[in-house]
Formats: sequence, structure tokens, C-alpha cells
Amino acid sequence: MKILIIRFSSIGDIVLTTPVFRALKQQLQAEVHFLTKKKYAPILSANPNIDRTLILDDNFYEMVRQIKKEQFDVIIDLHNNLRTKLLQIALRRKFRSFFKANIEKWLIVNMKMDRLPKEHIVDRYLKTVKYLGVNNDQKGLDFYYKNEPGLLSKWKIEGPYIVFAIGAAHLTKQIPETLLCRIIEQIDTKIILIGGQDVAELGKKLGEQYTHTFNLCGELNLEQSAQIVDNSVCLISGDTGMMHIGAALKKQMISIWGSTIPAFGMYPYYGKEDIKHKIIQREVSCRPCSKTGHSVCPKGHFNCMMKIKAEDIISAINEIK
Repeated sequence: MKILIIRFSSIGDIVLTTPVFRALKQQLQAEVHFLTKKKYAPILSANPNIDRTLILDDNFYEMVRQIKKEQFDVIIDLHNNLRTKLLQIALRRKFRSFFKANIEKWLIVNMKMDRLPKEHIVDRYLKTVKYLGVNNDQKGLDFYYKNEPGLLSKWKIEGPYIVFAIGAAHLTKQIPETLLCRIIEQIDTKIILIGGQDVAELGKKLGEQYTHTFNLCGELNLEQSAQIVDNSVCLISGDTGMMHIGAALKKQMISIWGSTIPAFGMYPYYGKEDIKHKIIQREVSCRPCSKTGHSVCPKGHFNCMMKIKAEDIISAINEIK
């Protein structure tokens, strides 16, 4: 059986699809292909459960021609957006699409009416392929990376350390600088800061301000960041792709939530593994204000993050360490 899985973006969402790839490959011995955007292709490039990755082409008709040529037996749509619907029409093939719960998300964001499915998005992904006869093996997420010998010594990293993932795709999912400072000031363990170029200046500032804090923001690729996380005592992260990579690596974790909520079904997923993790959030009347996050707080106060107590996070760290 030859199967195409579609998920165009983003880092966390793609990592959350990995139990589907594993189920299809290991339980059906299927030939599994993956269609995504070029920038996200490296995320699963080392995944042994994927036979080939196809790239979403700017030339829509060329992409359709390429997919038709492959003659897939089954096409599974784990993105379920306008582009995948157009693709379905162009291919003249029936897709199996996962339940996105957009109406339910709209209701809780705009009306504060909770009609959300009481299940993790991984379980909804797996329901999409259940008709093929596969089940959730409860092994959690996967993230494979090429270990880089000497990476830790290159950055003179020795002894136990905690990783703070301080970046986020949207500002309202990012841990604020003031909260980071209050947490760091109360931690004796070595801290490694990771994130992209967007938080490089913040990382540099914190690294210079606190002697036990080392800034690697803007210095690492995704695989190197994963290796740093994999060798840590625990991970501190917002609702980000690195949070899901940390869960895939079975790391102890504290996730800090702002404008989005765990009830959307995208909290750290470990399967049957009993991994210590703690979700930190502050209930405010305007939360959630988005299903994905905003570039600025719509209300201007950012209370969902600013009212989180550093002491709660410190207590969680002490419980995990």
C-alpha cells in the first residue's frame, strides 16, 4: 500500500503527526510519503517511517502532476485547509481529512463557549487513519536527529543544565522578558537559552545579565537545538514547536501558556510514558484570544503571561529536578 500524508506546516504540528507515520509504516508495512512545504521538510528528514518527502510546489499544476504520477492508494490530509481541498478537487481523489474543530475553536475564542473535543490532536490524527486498521501504539511522538559529537564541548557546556526555549512563532505565546528574569534569578542550575534570530538580542541580554545563563539563541539549527534539549535536565518552553520536540525526546518539561490553551488539544504528548511535566497557565477572562497566537496582545495588557507567578514555575522546576 502506497500512502501520502499531507501536512504543510508548522514545526510543532508536523512533529505531532509522527505517530501516524509510525503506525502506517510499522503496523501496515506501507510505503509512506509526506507532502509539506520546503522549509519544513528537514523536520522529518531523518524519520525512518517516511520513505520519501514531496515538496509543496509554488506551481500548483506541476505539484498535481507529480502526485498523480505517484499513483497513491490512499491520501491522508492532516492539514485540512483550502489548499488541500483544491488539491483534492484537482486530483479527483477522495481524501481522508482529520477533524480540525475550527468551529469549536472559534466558539471558545470568540464566545468563550467550550465545545472543544476532549482529546489530544494526536488522537484525532490517528482517528483519520483508523479505518485502515491501525491503532495508537501509545509510544508518543518521534523526533530523530543526527547527533553532533562535540556540540556541547564546542559551547563549553558542562554539567547539568536546564534549557529555556524563549522564542515563539507568535509574541503572545512567548515567555515575557520580565517573567524570564524573575525565574532565572531564583535558579542556581546552569541555564541554556535557545531560540531563533528573532530572540537573539533578548538571549544575549539575559546571557550578559546572569552569569549562570548561556545564550545560544540564533546559533543553532533545529537538530542542534534538539540535541541540547535531549541532554538537559528539563525543558522550559511556551506553547511552541520545541515543546513538542521536547515531548518527542521524552524530556521532563514545564510548559508556560499565554494566549492559547492546552484544551485546544496540543499540550505535551508522551503516550504511555510517565514523564514528569507541568502545565503553567493563568486563567484570565479574555483567554484564549486566538487559536494560534498574536503578534501583540489584543487587550494591550498581556495578563495571560504577565500574571503568571515565577514562584509557581520555580516550584515546578524543583519538583521535576
